[in-house]
Amino acid sequence: MSFQAYIDNIQKKTGKSPEDFKKLAEEKGFLAQGVLIVKATEVTNWLKEEFELGHGHAMAIYASLKGKTS
Repeated sequence: MSFQAYIDNIQKKTGKSPEDFKKLAEEKGFLAQGVLIVKATEVTNWLKEEFELGHGHAMAIYASLKGKTS
């Protein structure tokens, strides 16, 4: 599955875009000045618990928070 397919599926499931997740991550204190300051496990655990994402989908959001766009 391509990165964009992961993002599209996440948006369909949650109604949230990568930018929405970035704002939520900032609110949780996971980002400082737009830079991730926590490990992947913290982000993926949050996404799995709160949004019921699988590991691969949670990692796609983690990658987008790190700046990956495609």
